[in-house]
Amino acid sequence: MLYWIDPPNQSAWIQISIDMSQNNRTQASHGSIHNLEVKHSTYIRNDAHRIYAALTTSEGLDSWFTTGSKVNAAPGGEIHFRWVNWGPDHITAEDTGIVLEAIPVERFTFQWHPDTPDYATTVEINIASAEDGTIVRLREYGFADSESGLDAVLNCAAGWGEALTLLKFYLEHGVHY
Repeated sequence: MLYWIDPPNQSAWIQISIDMSQNNRTQASHGSIHNLEVKHSTYIRNDAHRIYAALTTSEGLDSWFTTGSKVNAAPGGEIHFRWVNWGPDHITAEDTGIVLEAIPVERFTFQWHPDTPDYATTVEINIASAEDGTIVRLREYGFADSESGLDAVLNCAAGWGEALTLLKFYLEHGVHY
């Protein structure tokens, strides 16, 4: 099954793939929920360098998304997300992870724990110049084969959509939450 949400403006999309074939059921029993992935893509009218900095530095993340985050944007470096009174529910939360790949202005990959501390998912962010702007593509995978893993993939699908929209509004219009 493929779930596809395609807004009318074509500037962002969400794709959640669920493959229920026999081969993937076997793989699912070894750690991922039917190979579920979160994928988002958005076009931002801004420079790729500024977008990369907003995603890979403490100052960048704190300017539009987090409060008091820390990033060592080098392979093996730690990334520490921190939200204080975030959103309408005033959530305060923290999570840490490891940076796997950091190619300036092209790609940033890290692992974090959106479900439980027992396992990490991988988040890949690719940045590509486009006419008069930049395309940001995000992919997250590696969710646990459990009820909480399914909840995590759905929460991350919604959360990353919101996050990339906030990034876009911040970089294009200076608006921050």
